[in-house]
Parts: sequence; structure tokens; C-alpha cells
Amino acid sequence: MWKFSAVLLVGAVAPFAVQLAAQSPKYGVGRPATPEQIRALGAAIAPDGTGLPEGSGTVAAGRDLFVSECARCHGVNAVGDVGPPLVGGQGTLNTAKPLKTVGSYWPYATTVWDFINRAMPFDRPGSLKPPEVYAVVAYILNLNGIIGNDQVMDAKSLPRVKMPNRDGFVADPRPDVGKPDAGKKAKR
Repeated sequence: MWKFSAVLLVGAVAPFAVQLAAQSPKYGVGRPATPEQIRALGAAIAPDGTGLPEGSGTVAAGRDLFVSECARCHGVNAVGDVGPPLVGGQGTLNTAKPLKTVGSYWPYATTVWDFINRAMPFDRPGSLKPPEVYAVVAYILNLNGIIGNDQVMDAKSLPRVKMPNRDGFVADPRPDVGKPDAGKKAKR
């Protein structure tokens, strides 16, 4: 019986051992991340704008970038296509079919900046330069009626944007994430 169990164990473990060996430096698969790549992944932008880089972007510049970099997934007017819609949804969060978009759901404009900077465009994440990210965010905020046509987004103006759902989130009550005010909504 023990021989049968040993055979089963070896049979179950062998494919994983082969896979690990195939990924070792001996076979030249992959490469270590550079310090710059690691740094780029670790820089988080806080809701108050801490960590935002220099640069600025306009709604007009964002429109052009959106057409060239974003529309193929999100549609020309950001109403969704292969990717999710980025506009609309205001007033739907308390309905049976909520539409979670930048304009209806996201609590901070700085979070939008951080996500676009890290993850977009989908096929080349992190390839946009900070001024391009500011411009695309300005355009998306404008499409949602959150900022005007002539506003410029940068490290100072972006954190001041009051998102429609900013007060729709509550503080996390877990002890390892800080002590919220009892029953009060999070204020950041």
C-alpha cells in the first residue's frame, strides 16, 4: 500500500518539479526585474495626491490621446466596447443594475490617475508618460461632467477634484488598517 501511495505522490509532484526546473536560470527563461521596473510597480498614489509626479495635461490633449490609445477598447465616447464603460452610471449605484464608471463609482481622481498609469493601455501597461496620463484623466473627468473643458490636471489640481461618489465609501473597520470613526464615512 505504501508503494502505491509513494507512486501517487511522485506522480502528483513531478509535473511541478519539471515546471520549476524549466523556469530556472539554467534554461534562460525570463530575466530578473530591473530596479526601475520594481520601483515603477511600487509607487502608489495616495488619495491626497502624495506621490503624483510632475507634469500636466489638458482635456484637449486627453481627447487626442484617448482616440489613439483608449478608444479601441473603451469606445470613441468611452461608453464601453471590449473594455468597460468609463462614463455614465450616475444615480445607478442604488439600483438593481448599477453601472460602475469613473463618474459614478470611483471615489478619488488620484486613484483614476494611478490605475491608468499602472495598467493602461491594456496591451502596453505603464507606457504612458505622466503628462499623457494627466491628459487622459482630464478628458475622462470632463466626459463625466466632473471638470470643465478648460481645466488642466496636475499634481496640485487633481487631488482637489471632488468625485461624485467620494462619500460613498466607508472606513475599513479591520484593526490592521487603522481605526475609523465609529459609524462615520471615511474622510480622506
